[in-house]
Amino acid sequence: MVMSRESVCHLLSLLDVGVHIIDQRGVTMYYNDQMATIEGMDPQDVINRPVQEVFSFKRVEDSTLLTAIHTKQSSRSRKQSYKNAYGHDVTTINRTSPLYDADRCIGAVELSRDVTRLEHYMEQSATKRQSERFTFADIIGHSKALLRVIEEAKRATRTTSSVLVIGETGTGKELFAESIHTGSERQNGPYVTQNCAAIPETLLESILFGTATGAFTGAKEKAGLFEQANGGTLLLDELNSLPMVLQAKLLRVLQDKRVRRVGAIQDQKVDVRVVATMNEDPIVAIEEGRLRRDLYYRLNVVSLHVPPLRERKEDIEPLVFSFVNKFNKRFNLKIREMSEGFMHQVHDHDYPGNVRELEHVIEGAMNFIDDEDVCLRQEHLPNYFAVVAERSESVTTSQTFHDYMYEQERQYLQRALQEHHGNISQTAKAIGMSRQTLQYRIKKLNIKEDT
Repeated sequence: MVMSRESVCHLLSLLDVGVHIIDQRGVTMYYNDQMATIEGMDPQDVINRPVQEVFSFKRVEDSTLLTAIHTKQSSRSRKQSYKNAYGHDVTTINRTSPLYDADRCIGAVELSRDVTRLEHYMEQSATKRQSERFTFADIIGHSKALLRVIEEAKRATRTTSSVLVIGETGTGKELFAESIHTGSERQNGPYVTQNCAAIPETLLESILFGTATGAFTGAKEKAGLFEQANGGTLLLDELNSLPMVLQAKLLRVLQDKRVRRVGAIQDQKVDVRVVATMNEDPIVAIEEGRLRRDLYYRLNVVSLHVPPLRERKEDIEPLVFSFVNKFNKRFNLKIREMSEGFMHQVHDHDYPGNVRELEHVIEGAMNFIDDEDVCLRQEHLPNYFAVVAERSESVTTSQTFHDYMYEQERQYLQRALQEHHGNISQTAKAIGMSRQTLQYRIKKLNIKEDT
């Protein structure tokens, strides 16, 4: 079967790598959207133009595409650094091959992966200055639910055990993680962070574990985040986004306290406390195949459950005052009060984005006031607040859906535990739930196990 040019182009557009094809003159014939994203270019500015007119190389041979045409040889895992038409640095790892029609070379094709961010991450220090670090004093709120988690976190500062912080997006999990480090004996050591969802899988392994010379063409000896965090703490944010293959490697590092750089043959000993965060129920992630069960048990030595803002509404007022004070300084304003209507709407909102959403709401409100204003009012709130308020007025129930479901589940599990005299295993079996899931729900719902 012979495929049409359109079909071939469609298939190439589905690849998650950059694809760049040139003819024998070095003129671009095909350039997919992924390649445009990697190089920061508009395809219309690249197609039908010579490569050397669009991109800047120190030497002609630094272009892997042009080299493939000149040498008639393929290359694999070759690092290429150059500048795009706007003068921005680009670094890729390429697989390049010449294209033939019978015995005649008619061009070259290249598959590229972006490692610009890897270079940036590895060359910059991932540590923070001590003066920038958060402490437990920076966690705003006085609800019983929040104070309980703070006390549990403070107890965790006395040991070097792994910690798993669980909570919805925007609840402040990173604040707890950093406060644990700052309050521990490792406070003078490095505090290194990595969001596992922010970096492509192809880069994460090198970032976490480092690289050895020869790992790929152009690779140098560079320490990964585990080595950078030696003697301190490593925060792995959104652990559930870490690919399963890397979860297995992470487990080995945690168990052996040794790390092996990508491409190396020897391990290096590391002394790192790992704090991980998750924005979902870990038991669900395990059951759905996104989290290794053995890794969960290894990290879950200390487990902290940060409650969402809708379950601790009494923390809204102190948070509002804290954010107003913050943005007064940033915007050079003098907001001194909030109207009753403003506070009523702010308090009644459900905050699916939690504390982070509240902060953005206050920042947005303070962008809409006049210079002479000293009071925040309802009209300063985002438009969607008014829509939510109108919907709330048409609902007769005195509880939000989340509050209602929270209380119903809590009462159900309390009754089940009472019927089985607090025995976790018997209760779990009776209600058709795993023992681990039941223990997780008990802790999240703040149920005393001696109920």
